This record gives sequence, structure tokens and C-alpha cells, in this order.
Amino acid sequence: MNDSQSHVVEIPLKTGKNGDGGDDVRPHKERQTSHPQSSSPKLPEHADDKPSPPARPARRPLVWALASVGAIVAIGVGIAYYIHSLSYETTDDAFIDGHVVPVSARVAGHVAKVYVTDNQWVNQGDLLAEIDPRDFEARLAAAEAALTAAQAGQKSRAFGGDVVEITSSAGVGEASAAVEGAKASVETARAAVATAKSQQAQAQAQVGAVQAGLKQAQADLLAAEARQKRAAAYLKRIQALVPERAASQDTLDEAVAAEGVASADVSAVRQRIAAQEAAVLQAEAAVAAAESGVRQAEAGVTGQLAALGRAEAQFAATKSAPKQVAQSRSQTDAAEADAARAQAEVNQAKLSLSYTKIYAPNSGHVTRKSVEPGAFVQMGQPLLALVDPDVWVIANFKETQLAKMQPGQPVTVTVDTHPGVKFAAHVDSLQRGSGARFSLLPPENATGNYVKVVQRVPVKIVFDDIKQTEQYGLGPGMSVVPAVKVNEPGRANVAAARTSTSR
Repeated sequence: MNDSQSHVVEIPLKTGKNGDGGDDVRPHKERQTSHPQSSSPKLPEHADDKPSPPARPARRPLVWALASVGAIVAIGVGIAYYIHSLSYETTDDAFIDGHVVPVSARVAGHVAKVYVTDNQWVNQGDLLAEIDPRDFEARLAAAEAALTAAQAGQKSRAFGGDVVEITSSAGVGEASAAVEGAKASVETARAAVATAKSQQAQAQAQVGAVQAGLKQAQADLLAAEARQKRAAAYLKRIQALVPERAASQDTLDEAVAAEGVASADVSAVRQRIAAQEAAVLQAEAAVAAAESGVRQAEAGVTGQLAALGRAEAQFAATKSAPKQVAQSRSQTDAAEADAARAQAEVNQAKLSLSYTKIYAPNSGHVTRKSVEPGAFVQMGQPLLALVDPDVWVIANFKETQLAKMQPGQPVTVTVDTHPGVKFAAHVDSLQRGSGARFSLLPPENATGNYVKVVQRVPVKIVFDDIKQTEQYGLGPGMSVVPAVKVNEPGRANVAAARTSTSR
């Protein structure tokens, strides 16, 4: 082949996609000239020889096909949703509710022990906490002692009644003699009181005289002390003048003698005051003795009067024996009532002591625990709460959704905490009234401009399988979405079946 010989090379060019989604490749013929310097062919530059653009394929059939499929799917989904809406009523305004039993202290005291922790499962009758029982044990001991005393008093009253019935037939003469003797003793005691009062008056007069002497001695002491101070001051001046020869030694001796005399007078007056004070104490002791004698005499009068009263009462008793017997019986009845009251106080003390041990009123999980050992709790103070595993759903449906809803209809419940799990349930009951009507501030539709608002009515939905709810730990307050199948009639025997199954 010579240098000028040429050959044709087909180069594939990509122009677009065909209807099947593949690449539409068309060959393009180009002429190349062989050169002796190179044995391999060389492609021409595209800038010099551009291919003509291919024709665009038709895309409208694909678009119409996709639109048709989308429309069919949308229609199918809409029909399915419409059919589902005819059969089911749902709402996301639904929450789990249950029995939350608060456990409170029935007596006040310091908590000694706490036997449970947060979220612990407890059975009915389990010991939850214990309050220090020592105060209540002491009260029980005091109540039992009071009961023993009351029972003893009851027996004593009973024996006394028997004695009254026996001794009520005593003679009137004996009782009259006792009254006369008691009167004579009273007169003697009154004479002793008069004598004691006379001695008391004499002693008080002596106290007055001695106190007057004591006051005079105290006044003399003041005068003597004044003289002593004057003599001491004069002696001090003379002593200061003697070294300067302003006063003689005789004057100093006289001043010393005068100061000594004044001091002796003060000592003498003080001794006299001490003697007068001793005399006052002696006189006051005499007065106290006289007063004691008066009190003893008056006590003797009182005792004699009491004896006289007893004698007169005994004398009157001889005339009113039936009344005494009735009174004795009433006292016996009162003693029996006191014993019964004491027994009631013992029972109350035992009951209060039993309240120091706090037991679980029902089975459930411990929540809201606020009690700790050593804390002081008041009567009625909440300590913890027990959540019963038997829970249900309160769903707030719109009133427009309740047309076909009946108790017993099946419900499928999904819980937000377990999105992949479905719980079987049924409608238990519908509340007679909207939730707004029983709120803290119910609406006043008769005031202002009225705007109609669709109300929501609480519907109670009960789970069919309690074990399933316990397995997944459902508790009050969790958000759920119930779907009620309203195209089925209600089943009245669902609740009974559920009760028998749970048991």
C-alpha cells in the first residue's frame, strides 16, 4: 500500500437514549490517510468535521404510562382509605389510664425502715415501710394500765353496791348518836381554833415591837456611821497637818481617840441590830408556829365537820336506803362504762400501733416514692403510689365519630413506645358528657359570640390481654392510637370473658 492510499474507519458516536433506556449509537464514517511515518490510523479532529445532530426520540408514551400508573395507585390508595374510614374510627388524642393507688401514713412519726425502691413490683400485703413504733407501744402500755385500773374500779364499785344493800338497814339510833358526837367534836375544834388565833395575835404584836426596835437600831447605826466617817475624816486632816507642825500631838491624840470611840459605837449598834434581827426571827417563828396551830385547829374543825357530814349522811342513808341502792347501781354502771372506754382506748392504741407498719393495699409497681428512713411523716402524708397492672385507654373521640361506636366493638391499639406491636382491645363504655363539660372551667355558651366547636367525648377502651400489657410495661399517661372497628356490632360478653381469662 502506498503513502497516498486511504481507508475508511467507523467511529461510534453517542447521540442519546432510545426508548428502551439504552444508548442510541450510530456509526460515522471518516476518511483517513495513511502516512509512512505511522503504521496506526489517526482520527481526524472533530472541530474540522462535526456530525449532524440525530433526531430526538418520542417520550410522550412513557410519560403517559407513568401518569396512568400513578393515577391507578392513588385511586387504589384512596379507595382503601375510604373503605378503612368506613370501618374504623381513630384518634391520636388517646392515653393510657389505670388505677394509681396512693399510699399514705395513717399515723405521724419518724420512718424507721423502707423496704421498697422505685418501680419495684410488690404484691398485695407486702410490707412497704415501718414507722418507729416505740411511742405507740408506750401509749398501748398506758392504755392497758388504765384498762386494768378501770376494771379494778368496776369490781370495787360492784362490791360497794353489795355492801350498800347490806348496810342500808342499819339503825337510825346509831346514826343519830354518831351525829351528836360529831357535833360535839366540832365545837371542841372550834374552841381550839379560837385559842390558836389568840396566840397568833400575841405573836404578831411581839413581832411588831421587835421590828420597831430593829428600825430604831438601824437608825442609830446610820448616825454612828456618820459620826465615824466625820471622826475618820478629821483624823486624816490632823495626820496631814502634824508633819507640817500645823497641829499639835495632843490634837492628833484627841482625833485618834474620837475616831476609836465612833468605831466602837458603830460596832455596838451593829451588835444591837443583830440581836434585834434574831429577836425578829424568833418572833416571826412564834407567829409561824401560831399560824400553824391555827391551821391545825381549822383542819381539826374541817375534819370534824367532815365527820359530822358523814354521820349525817349515814343518818340520812338509813332513811333513804332505796335511793342509796339505786345510786350504787348507777355508780357501778359508770364504772362499767369507764372500763369499756378504757378497753376502746386499748383497741385504738393497738390499731395505731398496727398503723406503724405500712402494707401494700394492692399489687402493682412502686412509683412517686418520697419516703426515706429517718424522715418525719404526718398523718395522711403521701409516701408512694402503686400502679395496678390492669390499665385501659381513654380515647377522646370527636362527637362526629361516635355515631356507630358501641360498647364491645373490637379495637386495635398501637402504643408510641412500641410502634410495631398491636394490642387487641374493645370498647368498654362511652362517657355521658363531653370532656369540656366536666373541666375546671366549663364553657359558657350563653355569653359572648357563640362559635360552634366539635366536642370530644372520652371513650374507655379495655385491653383484652392483660399479660400482654404487663409484658410491654404499659402504664398510665402513655400516648396511644386506637382504631375502633365500628362496622361490627358490640359484644356484650367481652368484659366477662376478659375477667375470666385474667383470673
